[in-house]
Amino acid sequence: MVLMPTLSALFVCGPTLALCWVAVAWACCYCVQFSAARWFKSRFRTRYAAPTLTYLGALAVIGVPFVVLHPGVLRWALLYIVLTAGSMLGAWMRREHSLWANACAVLASSAMPLVMQPYGAHAIPAMQLAGNTLPSAHNWFPAGTFAQPALTLSLAYAAMLGGSVLFVKTMIRERGNRAYLAASWIWHIVICAVGFAVSPWLGAAGALLLLRAIGLPLIARVRRVPAKYTGITECVASTLCFVLITCAAI
Repeated sequence: MVLMPTLSALFVCGPTLALCWVAVAWACCYCVQFSAARWFKSRFRTRYAAPTLTYLGALAVIGVPFVVLHPGVLRWALLYIVLTAGSMLGAWMRREHSLWANACAVLASSAMPLVMQPYGAHAIPAMQLAGNTLPSAHNWFPAGTFAQPALTLSLAYAAMLGGSVLFVKTMIRERGNRAYLAASWIWHIVICAVGFAVSPWLGAAGALLLLRAIGLPLIARVRRVPAKYTGITECVASTLCFVLITCAAI
């Protein structure tokens, strides 16, 4: 699921060598985060050091040349440093499933279409220039940084993935917690309403997510729903939403 915003951006922004390069680098970033979080959680046990350092090496090989050729990507560095720090803190405190730690992952993944847009085939010259030049203090986010269609993708995925966090918690870790259930239902009602106001595609995605956010917890009240069925439901819903969100942005 963390790669869905990136895959949508590949389709919507127009594949190029640079865009594919960013996508591969982001996949490597995820591998680094995944292994490093376990290293932090284990208090730096040796068994987790090797995969972390291996992925870091791969990321350096893939990422450093890209930064040299496209230094504009550094305008997003501060955001990702903060989000990575939050993720590692959650792992260190063994609270990687907390709402704030999940929010770090959601924001990091959802922001990727904005990061990628300047390197797509459909980017206007101003975007391309911003992606290939170092950011300056007086013009850190130049015109076009938050342009369509990347903005639609980022906001839609932030809403979808945020709802996924709440839904899964109502089914597993916070099952029976009425506050979480209410928050999940309110979140999904809002994104469904906003979705239909923006696009039929986004409205359909919101309706689908709302249906599963309401339906499965109600079923769980009368019969036990194994975690694997929650996972299967979420995978199917997320895949359908990937298609709908991508269509909305094209």
